[in-house]
Parts: sequence; structure tokens; C-alpha cells
Amino acid sequence: MGIESTAHTLGVGIVTESGKVLANERHTFTTKVGGIHPRKAADHHIDFYPEVLKNALEKASLKLTDIDIIGFSQGPGLGACLRIGAAAARSLSKLYNKPIIGVNHCIAHVEIGKLKTGFKDPITLYTSGANTQILAVASGRYRVFGETLDIGVGNFLDAFGRALGLGFPAGPTIEKLAREGKNYIEIPYSIKGMDFAFSGLQTRLEQLANTKKYSNEDLCYSTQETVFAVLTEATERAIAHINKKEILLTGGVAANKRLQEMLAKMAEQRGVNFAAVPFDLACDNGAMIAWQAILEYKSGKKQEIKDTEVNQYWRTDQIDVNWV
Repeated sequence: MGIESTAHTLGVGIVTESGKVLANERHTFTTKVGGIHPRKAADHHIDFYPEVLKNALEKASLKLTDIDIIGFSQGPGLGACLRIGAAAARSLSKLYNKPIIGVNHCIAHVEIGKLKTGFKDPITLYTSGANTQILAVASGRYRVFGETLDIGVGNFLDAFGRALGLGFPAGPTIEKLAREGKNYIEIPYSIKGMDFAFSGLQTRLEQLANTKKYSNEDLCYSTQETVFAVLTEATERAIAHINKKEILLTGGVAANKRLQEMLAKMAEQRGVNFAAVPFDLACDNGAMIAWQAILEYKSGKKQEIKDTEVNQYWRTDQIDVNWV
């Protein structure tokens, strides 16, 4: 069983040793005004935990006594939210005498993508709220070959959505509006080698939104075309640099069809394979945490309760990848 609580989503997933997802239940904190508030999101997780846990067990037709391992997101993420999932995992571990495994949320996104696509050694474009990185395994760790220098692409899209009054999370609404956009508006394009930045673009878009000269559809269209072109260019440079043969797209923004189209076209031109994580596993979810816990437990990882303190700033490249 995996418990996900890094940010706005509370998830409980149940996965078999062979990688079959038996349940992947979740409930997401949303708001019509503003963005995510850590304390309110944490309260949301407390309120919905019993329901989400019950639904997951019922979906899998299992009892808590049937579970072999309790996994949870140990970081990175919002401290208040992380602590809810960690406390839930600790209580289940102690109550039912089950091993507890805290995992890195970012790596879980990558490994569930590899499981479902069949990729063995991809370069991964990991696109989530707070994190946007280009990753590949080298010398026993997930090395970062490119990343955002300021904010993650998901948080950028949510901030842009707030400027348009689209509510939170804004990504799906932006994608929908972008399909109706017809006029490209010139906006900043910021890429530095294989790194990129979004804060200047965010400021410019907020200025354009305040002028009321442009439709939301055209602003969303221009935003997607620009930002996803940046991510695609950076990924292409990474592919050329380290000569991998697979490109994996994962993380919450991986559900965006336009981003998938751009990467697929680039991969075809490069003669490499491309795949995106399935839609139901793209956003934060408990199934990916469960699968990562299985991988690490089988590779020999053991944790005591005292080792399960959350780590808000746990970087992807700080983990020894001994399960690959």
C-alpha cells in the first residue's frame, strides 16, 4: 500500500509485487480562488483519509491485514501535507506490524512510468507542480541533466491560471482553452542549455492578462506552445548529449496532450522511442508510491519509525538507485 500526500492530492494505492494496480483512490484539494494553501490542504488530507483508505481497500477487495508493506511519500513536498501521510503510514505500520518504507515522490513518478511503458533506461522529462527535471540513471543515481531554475511547470501553469481566474488546479482548464486559441502572442522564451526558467514568462503573462487585450484562449494557446517548446528543446538536447534511446514523460503535466504531441514528434525525428505515463498515473497518486516501496523493499531497504521523518527538500539525485 502506498500513501501519497505531498501537496494537493491525498492518494492511497495498492499494487501487487508484479506491478498490477489493484486500487488507486485519491481526493484532491481544489479551490476557485487562489492556489494551494498548505495548512488547508493538510486539513483536507485529514478529513478525507478514512474515506480514501476505505475506498482503496474495497476496490482491491482486501483488508489491512492482507497488506505486506506500507509505503509513503517521505519527500519532497509541503511539510504540513507530508506529515499527514507519514503519520498515517506510521500508525498502520505499528498497528498491523508491517514494514514501513518512505520513498522519494519524484523517483516514484519515474518508476511507475517505466513499469507501465516497459522502458528500461529512458531519459525522463519529469513535469510536476514544484519539480521539472530531465533525469536519467548514471553511476547509480538519477542524475539531473536539466531542470527549472525557478518554479516547476505545474506551479507556473497554476499561477498563470490564477491571473486568468481559472481556479486551482488550472492545468486542465488551460489545456482546454488552448485548443480554442488561434493567435500566437509573442512571449519570453527562456532556456539556458538544458535548464529553463518560467518566472519571467509568468510576470509577462500576468501583465498581458491585465491589459484585457487578448482572449484567454489565445493566452493559453501561446503559453502552451512556448513553454512546451522549451521543455521539448531541453529534452532533445539531453538526448543528444547522453545518447539514450527512450524518452519517458511523467508527472502531473504529462497528462497534457499538446506536450505529448511535441515530444512524440521530436522523438520520431530523432529515431528514439517515446511514451507518456498513463493518464490515471500521471498526477500524484498512491499507486506509484506503493510500487516504489515494493522496489526498494525488495532491494533490501529497511526503515524504523525513527527513520521516517519527512524531508521537504529531498532531491532526486540524492538517492542511491540500487533496484535498477
